Order: sequence, then C-alpha cells, then structure tokens
Amino acid sequence: MVKTNLTRSQLIEEFVRNQEGELSADGALLVNTGSLTGRAAKDKYIVRNAASEEIVDWGPVNQEMSEDSFQRLRTKVKEQLEKDSCYVQELSVGADSEFSMPLVVKTSLAYQSLFACTMFRPAISSSGRLQPFTVMCAPLAEANPETDGTRSRTFVAINFQSREVVIGGTQYSGEIKKSVFTVMNTLLPQLGVMTMHAAANVGANGDSAVFFGLSGTGKTTLSSDPERRLVGDDEHGWSDAGLFNFEGGCYAKAIRLSPTAEPQIWNACHSYGTIIENAVYDKRQRTVDFDSDAITENTRAAYSLDRIPHFVETGRAEAPQAVIMLACDAFGVLPPVARLSPEQAMYYFLSGYTAKVAGTEAGITEPTTTFSACFGQPFMTMKPTVYAELLAQRMKRSGSACYLVNTGWWKGPYGRGERMPIEISRAIVSAAVSGSLADVKTSTDPLFGFEVPQVIPGLSSVVPESGMDQRSGWSEPSAYDEQAQKLAGLFVENFTKYDGVAAANARSFGPRM
Repeated sequence: MVKTNLTRSQLIEEFVRNQEGELSADGALLVNTGSLTGRAAKDKYIVRNAASEEIVDWGPVNQEMSEDSFQRLRTKVKEQLEKDSCYVQELSVGADSEFSMPLVVKTSLAYQSLFACTMFRPAISSSGRLQPFTVMCAPLAEANPETDGTRSRTFVAINFQSREVVIGGTQYSGEIKKSVFTVMNTLLPQLGVMTMHAAANVGANGDSAVFFGLSGTGKTTLSSDPERRLVGDDEHGWSDAGLFNFEGGCYAKAIRLSPTAEPQIWNACHSYGTIIENAVYDKRQRTVDFDSDAITENTRAAYSLDRIPHFVETGRAEAPQAVIMLACDAFGVLPPVARLSPEQAMYYFLSGYTAKVAGTEAGITEPTTTFSACFGQPFMTMKPTVYAELLAQRMKRSGSACYLVNTGWWKGPYGRGERMPIEISRAIVSAAVSGSLADVKTSTDPLFGFEVPQVIPGLSSVVPESGMDQRSGWSEPSAYDEQAQKLAGLFVENFTKYDGVAAANARSFGPRM
C-alpha cells in the first residue's frame, strides 16, 4: 500500500503499529538498525554512463556500476516496496530556491520516512536549476554479489542519468542522507556553488561561520552554540548569494552526550519525534543511556532544526567571516588554534586531517592518522582539487579568515596529555568568528608554517601565552619534536597523491620538512 506525505504524527503512529521500535519516555523513537550501525562505504556505487563518465573521479571511493546491474537492483527495491507498505515523501534539498532540488523519498519503514521529513526540507512550488531526484530504500531488498556485481548484499547505487538512488540491505538511515549529499556534491559545483561537509551558524550581528570537521572533532557541538543561531550542523552550499543549508534537521552523534557540554542537543534528544538510532535504553523506564557504547560508538539522533533554540528559519546566511577547520589531534602537536592563509587553507582542506585514538576501532593501539579530502571524501564525487579551488575562490572573494582549531590533545599526546576542554575550544571559536583573533600577536610555527596566536581574548588567565605553544607544554620537548616531525611527515606523504597546478601551489604551503 502506498502512503503519500503522511504527517509526522501519522508516521509515528505507523511506527508504533508496525512495531519498528519503541518510544522513549520523552516520545523519541528508539530504533535498532541491526548489524549495520554506520555507513557501508565500500558498498556505494555510481552508475557509469553519459551523465557521470567525465565528471566523477572514479576509484575506490567512487566505484563504478553498470547500467544493467543498477536496473536489477532497482527492480529488487521496487518489488520490495510493492510487497511492503511504501511511504512516499515529496520534499526538497537546499534553502536557496535557485539551487534547491526537488526530492522524492520512498521507503518501506515509517521511521525512515519520518527521518526523510526530518532531514530534508518541505517541497517547494518554485522551480530552481536542479531537476528532481528520487531515493528508493528497502532494507529487505538484498543484492546477490555473484549476479549483481556488488561486494556484499548491501548496496547504495546512484544513477545520475535516471536521477535515482536505490538502497538495500541496510536499515541505517544515514545512507539516505549521505546519498543525497553525494548528489548535491556532484550537481552544484558544476553551477559554481561550493558544497561543504560543514556546519554553519550566525552571531547577533549577522557574523556567520562555517565549521569543517570529521567525526569526533566537535563540529556539531561547537556549531550548536547557545550564544549563536544555528544554520545547520552538516551540509551547506556557498554561492554568490552566501551560505545556505541543504537540510531541515540535524543527525548528531549522541554517544556520551552531556547536558552540560551539549545542552541544545541533549534537549533535542529528549523531545517528541526525535529518532535515536542504536542507543542502549532501559526497556522498563524507557530512558536512554547515552554513555553506553554496548551497541556502537556511532549512536545517532535525528531531530528537526526547530528543536534548537533561535535557529535560522530561512536556512541562509551571509558569506562566512570565519572558516573553522577542526582537527582532533591525538599526537598533541597542533596548537589550540592556528591562523591560515588562503593557500594554507587549501592545503589543510585537501588534507582533511584528524586522528583516531586507541579503543575507537578494533586493532587501534596508538593514535592513527586519518586524512579525508575536503573533510568528507566519501561524499565527494569530483576531484578534491575542484572543491579546494572553489573554497579558495570563495574565501578570497569574501575576505573570510581561516583558522585550524585542535579539539584533540595538548600538554602531551593521547595517554599522557589532556583532552582540550570544550570551554577553551568554544572561546577560541568565539574569538575567531568575532574577528578578535585577527589582530593578536602571533608566532610562526617553524615546522608547519602557520601563524599561532599567542593569546586568546578573554582567556589569558586560563590559557597563558606559553599554553598556545604546544612544545612548551610537554614535559619532554624532545619527545614533542619527534612527534611533530612524524605528523608533518604524514601530512607530506598523504599529499603526494594530489597532482595538478592547484595541488602544486598548495603543496608549498604545507609543513616545512
């Protein structure tokens, strides 16, 4: 049975009736997505045809699929949707009507239909420059690797010619969200729009900022600032007219959520209609234990932007005064904050650095570097330098300042140093977006070459001038030197994969080995 454009309340009723999960004491939807609690990055494909052949940067990230294989998978998904209840939502992506894309989402699960309503925007009547796309998702539809040419029974396949996405073999809702983001990352740059895996917010004076960062760097936490209005926490475009959010909701990582450190997200997770995936909860009291990682580290919560006080209803803002690049540096080498030139910004944007620490994944026993181009390589279909050049152009045109902020360790590496307090990171970001960091005294890092502010306005008593110099905070400066050389070498090694004029220009603004 096809059910089109049900309201949120109707979808919650369907969720309960279908026994897809349980409701928390606060009215949140508690869902377990089964064996897959995160994205199946190795099971994402793009159909290679006339619409994608010359545009996509083919390789391990953007795996090709034949038209025949896609049609077989599409048939399986369509047949499953016809067998089950089919929930259809007519929506749109993008707060700027000129670049908004009409979107139809068809799912076999009521809560995933609610997820789509939460994450995407209401349908618009005006016609922009993008033609409609359709997403069809049926978790029970599975691929046959031998006949369908897939790696496993799970698949996320995008066809730019038929303008369709088919998803099967996984119940993880993030696949719906990120497949649409992948589509926008392909279509909008061709129209001159910079697409960003980044959060954005606005101050009382209209001063906007964007926050790039991989999982665990604090992107959602730092952008959800009680003193500023949230534009969005994850996906944005930057056009000649300024910033615009793609979505109408947030999909926040909720593991070890704190009512003190993240009060806005905490309140959103205790609201009616929020979807919470893979969280441990008390079945009798129906209360969530956000500290437990018994199911996964990737506990997620999807909630509407209106759950965040003083959010920007239009989803739009002026071009950012500040571009913040977040890195969780477990080596304890990067300073709490560094000021980047546009050329350095391109280098660190292409690097997309953070570090995983022991315990986050099986087999990791020491800090492990992660380089994800553009802070979102799995969702970028074009060559990374295309996005980097767009960012540099936008920053120069708008006069945006750029800062690299370390939300990881200081006074030593992971295991010996300390995790950067969220209060200090917030103060650094506040000083950066207000412009008060622009004129403070700086020193040039001899290895990395960027400018390190020596004081943070309003924090001099907490973070003295010496605290901004990581080396002076280590008990053994020679150990710092060794770690710094190691990290710089990893940056240099990673950057060798980039070629072309843009990469060559950026390379000279990296570490000075």
